[in-house]
Amino acid sequence: MTTLQEGDNAPDFSVQDQDGKIHQLKDYKGKKLVVFFYPKASTPGCTAEACNLRDNWETFQKEGYDILGVSADTPKRQQNFKNKHELPFPLLADEEKEVINAFGVWGPKKFMGKEYEGIHRTTFVIDENGKISNVISKVKTKAHAEQIL
Repeated sequence: MTTLQEGDNAPDFSVQDQDGKIHQLKDYKGKKLVVFFYPKASTPGCTAEACNLRDNWETFQKEGYDILGVSADTPKRQQNFKNKHELPFPLLADEEKEVINAFGVWGPKKFMGKEYEGIHRTTFVIDENGKISNVISKVKTKAHAEQIL
């Protein structure tokens, strides 16, 4: 789906999180960053993925990673998702699909024989210099931290 590959510069972005705080790629310069895109807050697969990352949060911190979750949900829905599952990382409310389109994860999908447009579950690992060091398109929601680390 995405055309971004390892070695590419990560696209710049400026989007608010669940609390209205603006996050930009440049805020994470000098840090390793995991940006995971998920279709919809509080759905079973997205919950499993986010909770797996939450459960491995300390390991991510020790390894020097920050994490950002991104979907097209409203800030309120993101806030409810974050609070309900005690997620320690920000969730970007990309309602205008600025980041989603920049990373190329929006496109045609199929579910139960129906085609529709949506977010392809994809994770990008970005190094300290803003370069993509890994693209994970076949996300294992219950073992996602292992795929990244």
